[in-house]
Amino acid sequence: MKYTRVLLKISGEALAGDQGHGIASDVLVKISQEIATLQKTGCEVAVVVGGGNIHRGVAGATTGMDRSTSDYMGMIATVINSLALQDALERQNIYTRVMSAIDMQEVAEPYIRRRAVRHLEKKRVVIFAAGTGNPYFTTDTTAALRANEINAQVIMKATKVDGIYDKDPMKFKDAKKFDSLSYMEVLNKEIKVMDSTAITLCMDNNMDIVVFNMFEAGNIARVVKGEKVGTVVTKTI
Repeated sequence: MKYTRVLLKISGEALAGDQGHGIASDVLVKISQEIATLQKTGCEVAVVVGGGNIHRGVAGATTGMDRSTSDYMGMIATVINSLALQDALERQNIYTRVMSAIDMQEVAEPYIRRRAVRHLEKKRVVIFAAGTGNPYFTTDTTAALRANEINAQVIMKATKVDGIYDKDPMKFKDAKKFDSLSYMEVLNKEIKVMDSTAITLCMDNNMDIVVFNMFEAGNIARVVKGEKVGTVVTKTI
């Protein structure tokens, strides 16, 4: 394997599937099966899941809601998704821990970096919930932060398309796919793969990002093996 410790970033919208909101059970099962296959190879897996299928902080703020309140609601939404993913993984017989940046000991462990690393060393899947615990930060930034904290070797950003395009491939047939991009290209071209804070954090710490289609069976394992899948965002190309 090219990577032995990875952080998988899954959007909340992906969990909604075709229904557009909430949690689609078939999508949850598929994702858990892919993660289980990867974990059984010996790779250490951490996960950050968004909450956009339930509530998006920025969207709430645009309707007049206080931004901090809206963001905290979004963080709680990620806890709901994390618990759902934990349940799905444990039905695949994968030992899992949810660690929350907001204290809620009845349902999740508090996030402690050393404890998270120890869970990974014991081959448990660790799901980081509640973002960074602070408003104004997205789950993309959470993924970049946690990946660096646990010394992951790559961020695997799972999407509905097979990489990064110059425009939405779901709307434009002439959309051009990039095989690789530098951090600066992503920032300068304002490509919305991750927010600028997350990209900058990855750039400052040389954390590669692989963007790939998570709904194609086996893709997660292919990325870990180092096969050319999706689009790689790295220091130089």
